[in-house]
Amino acid sequence: MHRPGRRIAWAAESPEDPFGVAAAAAAAGAGWKGSDGAPSSRSSSSTEEERAKGAPPVREAEARDEDEQPLLRGIFGVGKRSCDVVLSARRLSWSPIQPERPVGGSNVGLTNEEESVEMKDVFSVKLKRRRFAGQQKGGLLLGITVFVCLKKEGNKLKDSVINLSNLSEDHCYLWFKHLKEILNGFPNRPKSLKVFVNPNSHRKEAARIYHEQVAPLFKLADIRADVTVTEYEGHALKLLKECDLTSFHGVVCIGGDGTAHEVAHGLLLRAQMDARRDGDDIIAPVKAQVPLGIIPAGSTNILAYTVNGIQHTVTATLHIIMGHVQSVDVCTFSSPTKLLRFGFSSMFGFGSRALALAEKHRWMPSSQRKDFAVLKTLASLKPEYCELSFLPLEQDAQGEDTKQQKRLKSDSRDHWRRIQGHFLNVSIMAIPCLCSMAPRGLAPNTRLNDGSMALIVVRNTSRPEFVKHLKRYASVKNQFNFPFVEAFIVEEVKVQSRTRKERITRDNLNSIDPEETNYPWNIDGELMEWPSEVCVRVHPRLINLYGKSVGAVDNPKGSCSCL
Repeated sequence: MHRPGRRIAWAAESPEDPFGVAAAAAAAGAGWKGSDGAPSSRSSSSTEEERAKGAPPVREAEARDEDEQPLLRGIFGVGKRSCDVVLSARRLSWSPIQPERPVGGSNVGLTNEEESVEMKDVFSVKLKRRRFAGQQKGGLLLGITVFVCLKKEGNKLKDSVINLSNLSEDHCYLWFKHLKEILNGFPNRPKSLKVFVNPNSHRKEAARIYHEQVAPLFKLADIRADVTVTEYEGHALKLLKECDLTSFHGVVCIGGDGTAHEVAHGLLLRAQMDARRDGDDIIAPVKAQVPLGIIPAGSTNILAYTVNGIQHTVTATLHIIMGHVQSVDVCTFSSPTKLLRFGFSSMFGFGSRALALAEKHRWMPSSQRKDFAVLKTLASLKPEYCELSFLPLEQDAQGEDTKQQKRLKSDSRDHWRRIQGHFLNVSIMAIPCLCSMAPRGLAPNTRLNDGSMALIVVRNTSRPEFVKHLKRYASVKNQFNFPFVEAFIVEEVKVQSRTRKERITRDNLNSIDPEETNYPWNIDGELMEWPSEVCVRVHPRLINLYGKSVGAVDNPKGSCSCL
C-alpha cells in the first residue's frame, strides 16, 4: 500500500551515523511527540485491556480505528534511506524522510511513497548485532530485523526480512518490546511442538529436510521442538498413546501420506482414550486435542497438498508458525465388531490392488514403482463384486459453490440406498485429495470440512474406457462424465464384498484362498487388510490441521506419466 510520504527536516549526518539517527536520538529515542508535547507512543497493554472489556457493535468501527492508532513513531534506516517509521497494532509502515525544500528549490527525483506490512504477516522480530568471529553474546547493536511471511505465486509462502537500522539501544529495545507484545497477542501460534520425523520416507530425505529447512524457521519463531526420529512403522502411534500432549501446542510430522495418516490416527485414538471412549464401537468420537502439521517429504503427499494447495516445505512450515488452522472432516472405518482406523480417504478395488502390488516392490525407485504397479494392475484388470449401502445427504438448492448440506436422520432406514454389482473401483473420501496429477482433486465433489463424504463407484467396463476415466483426473475435465461412473454425497457407507460368499456357494471351502479372507484397502496411501464388511462414517471437523483451505490446484504442471 502506498501513501504520500511525510516531510520532516533531515537530521545531521556523520560518517559514523549515516542515517542521522544518533543526532535525532532525543526525538526518536522514546518516540515522536505530538503537538501537545506528549509522546505519541501508547502502551499496547492498555489497548488489550480496552479490548478485553468488550465493545458493543456500534463501536466496531472505533475498535478498527484504534488498531490503526500509532503506538510508536521513530527514525530508522530501511535499505539505504532514512525513514519515518510508524507502528500500530495492525501494521508497520515506513516512508522516506524528505529534506525541507530550500526556497526556490525542488524535490525532483525524491520518492514520497509509503510502504507497509501487516502485523499479522510478521512471525518474528530479532535484535540485530555485529559480532566478532567466535563471539556468542553481546556485540554492537545495529537495529531490529523483522521477519515476514509473504504470499507468492499461487499458494506458495516465502519468508522475507525487513531491517530497521538504528544505533540507539534504548530506541531499539522500546520498539522490540512493543513488536513482541503484538506478536504474542495472535492466537493459535504455537510455541511448543512435538515433531515426528520418518527417516525412511521417499528418498530418506525427511531428516535433512527438517534440519535444513524446517528447524531454522522454528528456531527463528522461538518455537521449542521435541523431535523424535521414528525407528519402525507404528512407532509414532505407540508414542502418541503414551506421551503427555498437554505441554505441546501442536504435533508435526515430516514424511509422506503414510506418516501423516499414522500420526493423525494416533492423535484421534489418544483423544478417545483421554475421553474414555476407547472402546471398539465409537459412534461419536471426540476431537483431537492439538492441531497437526504436515511437512511433505514422502513419495505421495496428497494430504499436505490438499491443506496447503502446494507441495512445498517452507509453505507448510510457515502455515504452522503463523498458526493457520482449519478444521477437517475425518472418517472412521469399522468392522461389525470393532473400530479399524481413523482416516481421510479410502479406495477399494483398483486403487487398493495397485497399492498392494507397489508395496511388494519397495526395492524399486518410488516413481518407477508406482508406474509399474498401475500398469501391472491395468494389465490384469478385474472387478470386485460388492454390495454398497449408503446414507445420502440432502443438498439445499443453493448451487455448487454455496451448497449447505443438511444431515438426514441416520436411524431412518427409509433414506438408505443400496447398489450392487461388479465394480472396478470404489472411492470413499472426506477430503478433495488434491495433487499435481489431479488438479480438481480425486474427489472434487466434497470439501475439507463440509461434513460429507464423496462416494465414487466405477462399474465394470472395458480397459480402454477405464483408462480414459483415469486420464481425466490429470485434466480439468469432469472425470465423472462416463456412463459407468456414479458419484454420491453421503454421510455413511457400508461395503460388503460378495466375492468370498460366491466362491463358497459355487465351489467347496477348500478352493478358497486363505489370503483372500481379508481384502486390501488403500487408506490415505497405506495398505490395510480388512474383513469383507466395512462401515465408513464421516465425522465433521474432528481434527485441526495447519494450513489454508484451497479449492483446486492452480496451474497444474504434473501429468500421469504411466497412462
